[in-house]
Amino acid sequence: MNVLQRDRNTSYGDGEFSEFLKMAFRRHLGHSEEDYEKPVIGIANTFSEVNRCHANVQPIVEAIKQGIIMEGGTPLEFPTISIGEMFTSPTTMLYRNLVAMETEEMIMAQPLDGTVLISGCDKMAPAQLMAAASANKPAILISSGPMNNGEYKGRTLGACSDCRHYWQEYKAGTIDVDELNEINKELAPTAGHCMVMGSASTISSCTEALGMMLPGGAAAPATVNERLHMARETGRQIVRLVKADIKPSDIMTKKSFENAIRILMAIGGSTNAVIHLIAIAKRLNIEIDLDLFEEISKETPFIANMRPAGKYQMEDLYHAGGVPVILKELESQLHLDELTVTGKTMRENLASVVIEDAYRDVVRPFDDPLHEDGGIAVLKGNLTPNGALIKTKAVLDKRLLSHRGQAVVFTSLEDMEARVNDPDLDVTEDSVLILQNAGPVGAPGMPEAGMIPIPQKLLKKGVRDMVRLSDCRMSGTAFGTVILHVSPEAAVGGPIAIVKDGDWIELDVEKGTLNIDISEAELEQRLKQWQAPQYTDRGYYWLYRKHVLQADQGCDFDFMLPKKSE
Repeated sequence: MNVLQRDRNTSYGDGEFSEFLKMAFRRHLGHSEEDYEKPVIGIANTFSEVNRCHANVQPIVEAIKQGIIMEGGTPLEFPTISIGEMFTSPTTMLYRNLVAMETEEMIMAQPLDGTVLISGCDKMAPAQLMAAASANKPAILISSGPMNNGEYKGRTLGACSDCRHYWQEYKAGTIDVDELNEINKELAPTAGHCMVMGSASTISSCTEALGMMLPGGAAAPATVNERLHMARETGRQIVRLVKADIKPSDIMTKKSFENAIRILMAIGGSTNAVIHLIAIAKRLNIEIDLDLFEEISKETPFIANMRPAGKYQMEDLYHAGGVPVILKELESQLHLDELTVTGKTMRENLASVVIEDAYRDVVRPFDDPLHEDGGIAVLKGNLTPNGALIKTKAVLDKRLLSHRGQAVVFTSLEDMEARVNDPDLDVTEDSVLILQNAGPVGAPGMPEAGMIPIPQKLLKKGVRDMVRLSDCRMSGTAFGTVILHVSPEAAVGGPIAIVKDGDWIELDVEKGTLNIDISEAELEQRLKQWQAPQYTDRGYYWLYRKHVLQADQGCDFDFMLPKKSE
């Protein structure tokens, strides 16, 4: 009998009776006792008809099962929570930690030797990797895959960058409701997650760089044969990982996280990945901070020409060779001796990778990048002492990277929605739009509202970008001069809480600064007068607000982190 399974039996006070009873109930699957002497592999089935990014998971599960059996294992699928960004209120980030907790507990509680995790929509992969890190049983991740490109009148469409672009144009009055509806039909044309370099594609790319996904797994569209082939190979590989006793902690090292941060900067990936990578690392007692992201960003060339910061999408990256060709270009900057789920090192995985000249506009050469530095910058100052982020290469009006303007403050999501399009709002294109109380505690769950809508009266005048800042997040598919994850957040008394209409805000991305132009004495006085918001929560909301960490700490629950050794 497999030792790992025996250690996790249901407690009846008699271990041999537990085994006897367990086998009696297993027989309904048609298994014999010998089947459970093989590696028993759990498949965390995240299929959901509500979460459309996971609606194509069932064929992937069947292919994984085939691979497990081919390699001499016994597959057992089990359900987990499945969350999708567009269908979860108020935001999937509120439930990322719940998914991580549930997945970890099921990995640990059930008689499994290893687990295949199936991601798709934004928060699923980080939640599963957090779970895998804490459970530390052999694990491997595969995604549902990105959608195929959409098309409208000869223009390539990508969810959800074009959702935002065309909605903004509709609000500006440049397209009518009939055309908007025609575009809507083409924005999400196939199964899979968003096909631009949004949060889902970003975290899948980072997972490859971490070594927790088979090479090529991030870019292969949900619709291609290779997705099922990869699922089958994933099933085979998890059995090999169990036999070799290769655990997530053997793969996800400090150097592996540096590789993942490197790819994040090279692809112009989502700012959400910063929070997620910090959270996953903390589960392994690995400390990575915003300063490390800033350091790696400054020295990493931006080479993947991917929307919303570039012009191509995941289907194009797939044809160019996927994430492995990006890693190959970055080879001189990577830690190449880190182990991956292939059982080989990054160096060995990349040995045979080549990129065809025909795809050189999709993935640029290391010495001829789109930009000399990475896609994300860290900002600090008296408005954000613990740091904030800006996705610099997704800024539309580069003049705004150095800007001084007066604050127009919204005190909550509800206040913003009620007033942002008010014709009497005192706002100009030089104003700085500020959203308070939308952070981890304040919202709760830090929703993707950071791309504050440009007031409609300015849109109609041709304004398409403004400086916007908040303590919440934005989708990786979004764009503009948007400052995010301001920490500490307003709801816990961070300086963003005391900004008033008319205050002068100073942004200098080159210097990495974000400040409110008031004296230190005035700042301290306002903070003393600040009063914490009162909440009347119960259940999970209460738990979340009481225990969630700030954005710069990964937004995990404080009680889920490993205990520090004395």
